[in-house]
Amino acid sequence: MKHFVDIADFNTKKLNLIIKTAKQIKKNPKKFANKCKDKTLGMIFQKESTRTRVSFNVGFKKLGGHSIELNAESIGFGKRENYHDIVRTLSQYIDMLMIRNDDHNIIRNLSSLNALPIINGLSDFSHPCQILSDFLTINEKLGNIKSQSICWIGDYNNVLRSLIELQSLYKFKLNVVLPKEILNKNKSKILKKNKTNLMATNSINEGIKNANCVMTDAWVSMGEKSIKKKYFKNYQVNSDIMKSASKEAIFMHCLPAHRDEEVSSELLDSNKSVVWEQAINRMFVQQAIILNLL
Repeated sequence: MKHFVDIADFNTKKLNLIIKTAKQIKKNPKKFANKCKDKTLGMIFQKESTRTRVSFNVGFKKLGGHSIELNAESIGFGKRENYHDIVRTLSQYIDMLMIRNDDHNIIRNLSSLNALPIINGLSDFSHPCQILSDFLTINEKLGNIKSQSICWIGDYNNVLRSLIELQSLYKFKLNVVLPKEILNKNKSKILKKNKTNLMATNSINEGIKNANCVMTDAWVSMGEKSIKKKYFKNYQVNSDIMKSASKEAIFMHCLPAHRDEEVSSELLDSNKSVVWEQAINRMFVQQAIILNLL
């Protein structure tokens, strides 16, 4: 049984196939309108969600299927009833389950049951749906990802961890820029498995030089304490910062954005920003992931 839990679980051949399918769906959605006929997707959200919630919901329906959102509190997920028992019960009714939570180990553990295909819609450790969608956006805007130079400016978080897993497979140039307090704690983790074309620094000027894609995310993730926000005082991505990147560089943010914190409003709304393309590509890539798992 197949699952979609982490980028590192796949090889480039399998990921390329998902991207290829996403492009086909985007180009000719009607061709895929009945691929999930009589299928049901279950979704459990234990964290707030806009893009993941709507893109999975609408995307599955556009494939001809049905989706049901299961309130974790209402079904007593892991409280009223054991996680394993709930998932085994759900497998009698639905064909696939997407989970968005704060505990990656639970998603990993539930996938090991092989009761039904599990999709990681975001966890405290990773956000593979987002990064695979960003892969598609980069491919559309810049071309082959292997030829790109990407600069991440921000926190060491779930999105970055998935990005590093993607870099480990495709070996594109990735410069990770973190405040020194956060870099010192996490540098060994960043460079643990791979050092080819991967650099970690606290210098924005060093990291962004000649980059043709600049990424950032919220300084403080959902559920985290805001105590570390003070470290990011000089790490806002704005048009002045982008001048040090390649002339054709694009700006990416997975959203939600905290305007005039990690990114200036003027950059977010500029023609360098591709954040809305990132948002729509979530749906196409997740549709492709679903078809890959069925």
